[in-house]
Amino acid sequence: MSATLPAAAITGLVLAGGRGQRMGGADKGLQHLQGRPLAAHVLERLAPQVGALAISANRHPETYAALGAPWHAQVLADTLPGFPGPLAGLLAGLTSARTDWLLAAPCDSPWLPADLAARLASTALADHADIATVTTANAAGEVSLHPVFVLLRTSLADDLAAFLEAGERKVRAWYARHRAAEVAFADERAFYNINSLQELADFDRA
Repeated sequence: MSATLPAAAITGLVLAGGRGQRMGGADKGLQHLQGRPLAAHVLERLAPQVGALAISANRHPETYAALGAPWHAQVLADTLPGFPGPLAGLLAGLTSARTDWLLAAPCDSPWLPADLAARLASTALADHADIATVTTANAAGEVSLHPVFVLLRTSLADDLAAFLEAGERKVRAWYARHRAAEVAFADERAFYNINSLQELADFDRA
């Protein structure tokens, strides 16, 4: 039987700190799907898999705090100005976590799987990796990497801070600096990102 991590060893982080440009500047995590904010769906799915929860958000902190209140989720703003991207959100999570591992997922992924933490952790431990990310394949066999569905050792915080201070912003470039593992998941839909208000409306009617 492969080893895994107890939930208490992992902090979950919902990444909701972006500009929402493809949603016309709307705060994506607060847009509603089936009557509830997208971020609430993600929090609910992450909660059973982790020991603590946090939300990376640069706007509407009070609203996010209310969403996260049932799980005592901390709301974390980027420490760097100008919406520098998901790595800044990961840095906020890594530096605030009181656990050895951080599990991050984007706020627009309301169907993420219930075994996300377990499968990423099992592979990370088996491969002695510091980072574990998700891949999926479509019907044609084309593989896609989903880099912000990720499990990371919180000991990477200083290295990430230095990377960002140097002006770097590319997620995959930072991962390449470390021992990273990829975990193949069969269900593409579980990692689908809702990127526009039209997509959101379409799924709401489905």
